Amino acid sequence: MTSTTSMLLLLGIIFLVGLAAESLGRHTPIPRVTLLIITGVALGPSLLGWLDPAGTEWFTVVSQVALTMVGFLLGGHLTRMTLKRHGTDVLALSLAVVGMTAALVFAAVWLLTDDLGLSLLLCGLATATAPATTTDVVRESGAEGPFTETLLGVVAVDDAWGVLTFSLLLAAAAMLDGGDGMNALTHGAWNIGGALFVGVLLGIPAAYTTGRISPGDPTVAEALGLVFLCLGAARWLEVSFLLAAVVMGTAVANLAKHHDRPFHAIEHIQWPFMLVFFLLAGAALELEALAAVGWLGATYVVSRVAGRLLGASVCARWRAMPEGTGRWMGVALLPQAGVAVGMALVAAQQFPERAEVLLSVVLASTVVFEIVGPPMTRLALRRVKETA
Repeated sequence: MTSTTSMLLLLGIIFLVGLAAESLGRHTPIPRVTLLIITGVALGPSLLGWLDPAGTEWFTVVSQVALTMVGFLLGGHLTRMTLKRHGTDVLALSLAVVGMTAALVFAAVWLLTDDLGLSLLLCGLATATAPATTTDVVRESGAEGPFTETLLGVVAVDDAWGVLTFSLLLAAAAMLDGGDGMNALTHGAWNIGGALFVGVLLGIPAAYTTGRISPGDPTVAEALGLVFLCLGAARWLEVSFLLAAVVMGTAVANLAKHHDRPFHAIEHIQWPFMLVFFLLAGAALELEALAAVGWLGATYVVSRVAGRLLGASVCARWRAMPEGTGRWMGVALLPQAGVAVGMALVAAQQFPERAEVLLSVVLASTVVFEIVGPPMTRLALRRVKETA
């Protein structure tokens, strides 16, 4: 059987499995994201061995396309009206959750291991979220309201804070180990600054030129063109494609006055990419990593959960946000996936002597947060009464 034939059969199976997961998700309290990830784990090397992402060269491309679409849609929520209503809350919550998560993970890991460098690296990794997972749960549940708007805003800006925090802590760990901390800082600055440049460079022209062929509604070709241009430019310049997509989406949403629904086309074509992404992401999870990390992995998971919950609660009380916001915002922000794994790979390359520990902890915790996180996000949306 040729590789092309195998790929076609695999895609057919993936889409049928995704359809079954979506149907089941509508009749159970389990979100379709979790069902897809569990199915991917079952089909992957950890169990049945029928699906191996390592052997699918296009997995990385599909994943990045899916996340670029997610970033574009998240940017669309950062309109002037939304920012006027929730902008201060979004910034305060995102900073509080990132700061508290980093602080608690650092303290817990340091107390357990007495390794300052490892503590800095893991607390930087703990700040990352899972924008694809969170937005899909929101869309699937049909949630609407101030809590949902704030949640999507926090997820949209979390990537920037996460990259910045991780870059600073990576530099600090490098200096502790006698490495080149300035190089890590420069790389982090370029990662963020370059992504802002790409997003603005593409977003401003797109705001004024798209939606002209079919008045008020960009075509699928225009939407795909923007996504692929953004991803290609970000990869070429080696900057955060997710952050670039968020900035591009924000620019289009705020400047395109002639658009009725500037992200309508993306919403219709996003799901097939997301389906492949979640199923193969599940197959990439290594259950063996759960047994390998022991107390360090458990400490990382518990302290990250505590940081999310405490950070959101303290901020909501300080900002006098509506009742329930602080209690459930941290719960809704528990998922963690691809962004954290990407950061862990960067850290492993710079600190090869710590690579095994870093990757084991992050991969093991990803299994936990990707399976448990989506139901928690859905639970939070229900408890604040913004979904059925």
